[in-house]
Amino acid sequence: MGKVCLDDHGRATIEFENVPKTAVGTAMTECWGADWFDEGPGGFAEAEPGQYHYEDEQTYAEYEFDVNADGTVTFGISYVKVDDIVTMLDALERALAGQRPD
Repeated sequence: MGKVCLDDHGRATIEFENVPKTAVGTAMTECWGADWFDEGPGGFAEAEPGQYHYEDEQTYAEYEFDVNADGTVTFGISYVKVDDIVTMLDALERALAGQRPD
């Protein structure tokens, strides 16, 4: 389950629960490259269970990821330009589509 919200300043927030970590990792690598969040050279798809929180001091964007032991991620990306959220949502949809059986 997920949601997208827009604020009065043209910024967007997305929140998703229990998304497969491999799909989130694929989308993040596509958008930002591997190791952008210091999760390791294998990218976020190989991140260990735990909480990851990042703040971009230049844009004030916030990124929160809870990696669960069952291989899912609950995450929120806040205060990001709408175009950046659209890019992430598109990458995430393609990653999830690639995991669906034909």
